[in-house]
Amino acid sequence: MRRNRLGRSTVEVTELGCGGGPLGGLFASLDDETAAATLAAAWDAGIRYFDTSPHYGIGHSERRVGAFLRHMPRAEFILSTKVGRLLVPQDAAGRVDEFHVPATHRRVWDFSRDGVLRSVEDSLARMGVDRVDTLFLHDAEEHFDAALRTGYPALAELREQGVVGAIGAGMWHTGMLTRLVRETDVDAVMLSGHYTLIQHGALDDLLPACAERGVSVLAASVFNSGLLATPRPTEAATFDYAPASPEILRRAHRVADVCEAHGVTLPQAAMAFPLRHPVVAGVVVGMRSPEEVERNAALFAADVPDSLWDDLRAEGLIDERA
Repeated sequence: MRRNRLGRSTVEVTELGCGGGPLGGLFASLDDETAAATLAAAWDAGIRYFDTSPHYGIGHSERRVGAFLRHMPRAEFILSTKVGRLLVPQDAAGRVDEFHVPATHRRVWDFSRDGVLRSVEDSLARMGVDRVDTLFLHDAEEHFDAALRTGYPALAELREQGVVGAIGAGMWHTGMLTRLVRETDVDAVMLSGHYTLIQHGALDDLLPACAERGVSVLAASVFNSGLLATPRPTEAATFDYAPASPEILRRAHRVADVCEAHGVTLPQAAMAFPLRHPVVAGVVVGMRSPEEVERNAALFAADVPDSLWDDLRAEGLIDERA
């Protein structure tokens, strides 16, 4: 599988990455055995970029990713995690976390230098590894000033010391990510949505800024939380974690019509679309089973003809700048 460098760093990610949200129990509970089998299937499929976060399952995702990767050749894979939330132990009292795991910890926002350093230390301990390759400020939309003022300098310090190879932020707000790209020296940003087959907002600000500054983009949520994950979305499909509107559904079906005329499915096109932009280094897809890994790897490997993009553009279904 092809690898691309993140910005001006030496970190190179495979074009398909394994997202750790489902491994932490996102949307549904997951046992350790299935998580391990999922990670093994990802490795067998050629995936060598693994992304996780303390937020995912209040540590479950990091623990599971680390349990697998620490037995693999360290030079062969790239591992990223995130900072911004510290996990504080608490009595679960029978409660279940939003990630479908016992609520044994609570999240505390902290983008201070001390908070970032403690978060990294805690993550390394949970994963049982001696280093991560990339660190991202995570979900900083409501804490952006602190993330910019103290969080970013702490990451830059760790990069300068050689503790990590690349730094950036993982968010959905393109305006804030654009400001981060223009005002700092990040290597990469992980964008949730906003540059997908039917969502092109990042072309207005973030992608041009990344091109100017030599910053890479990792495209996450390329299926828009479900809408583009099947050849034809149903009326119950979700778009950005909410019920899809009739207008969005109609647009997705129009895109599917053009895809089918070219012998391509909607999810195949959704996987291929972001990587056509020169600043996009990879797509990161959450996976929760070996079957999902095999399906996504097959979708990713599909041959998508250039004529599809020409016809989608001619129909006004993808932005002329895409």
